[in-house]
Amino acid sequence: MTGRERVKAALHFSSPDRAPRDIWPLPGMYLFQQGDLGAIEAEYPMDMAWCPLSERKNSESLERLRQPGQYTDDWGCVWHVGEPGVIGEVKEPILDSWSGLDNYQPPWHLLKGRDFQEANRCCDRSDRFMLSGMTAQPFERMQFLRGTENLYMDLAYNTAEFRRLLEMVHEYFLNEVESWCRSNVDGIFFQDDWGSNRGLLISPNAWRDLFKPLYKDYCERIHAAGKFAMFHSDGQISSIIGDLIEIGVDAVNAQLFCMNIEQLAADHKGKITFWGEIDRQHALAFGTVQEIEAAVRRVRGSLDDSTGGVIAQCSWGPDNPIENIRAVYRSWIDPIA
Repeated sequence: MTGRERVKAALHFSSPDRAPRDIWPLPGMYLFQQGDLGAIEAEYPMDMAWCPLSERKNSESLERLRQPGQYTDDWGCVWHVGEPGVIGEVKEPILDSWSGLDNYQPPWHLLKGRDFQEANRCCDRSDRFMLSGMTAQPFERMQFLRGTENLYMDLAYNTAEFRRLLEMVHEYFLNEVESWCRSNVDGIFFQDDWGSNRGLLISPNAWRDLFKPLYKDYCERIHAAGKFAMFHSDGQISSIIGDLIEIGVDAVNAQLFCMNIEQLAADHKGKITFWGEIDRQHALAFGTVQEIEAAVRRVRGSLDDSTGGVIAQCSWGPDNPIENIRAVYRSWIDPIA
């Protein structure tokens, strides 16, 4: 099987020859540890890849993280980088006061006349399953625009200004998703980090009222274009996995080890593809090779019955030993004792 065939088989529960492989290097890996990254990808070729709109723009985005400083994103929010290779935090949200809302507009210029020629060439010459760049992230973008504390107050009071901003951000992201739907990618990627280590950051009912309809819109556009809906969230999000299945998310990249993996399998196995990941808070950073192997066995034992529904995904930060990363991918192909 090619990588593209293998991932599609996993998403369709049609028995891939093995679990597809995917790796998410943090920016510091690209900047400072390219050799290690290349060694792993040579030993364990990946089945998925990201399709940037422009290699030049991608390189420029990385370079601004090479050293501490600050930068302004396309929406006008100012990020402070405190550590090389880490994206930093928004310290100067552009809409920290509602006084600027009447005259504010999202960066529509980025979508007008968007050129997918480079991205399409990247897709067409690869046999991997190709993902769009990141598209919709309404909850996170609103945090960046308003500041986190302000946004949580907005959610509590549900003001008219909050609703206007939510509608504005959603309209923008609908257009971004639709633009990628016209490209040659296989899957459209969208995300929001919804969980703490203990549970959802807002009540599940509030999430269902305010954000579930937005994600449903994205999934409908994605499926209408014949593509797969690929969603990421950090944290303990078990309370909304069923909702993600209901609206048509094909694969969820989540921190499985923040949740009860065995219960996730009991509730949702065969209904959605679990796109990783292995425990990056503890095992990848601080664990032994034996602990990594045990973590992968736990995921495989719960979710992998060879019919599909799993992707062997792993995040990799500069502080994670290469032997731990190697153990992840080796353990996905070793026989389960």
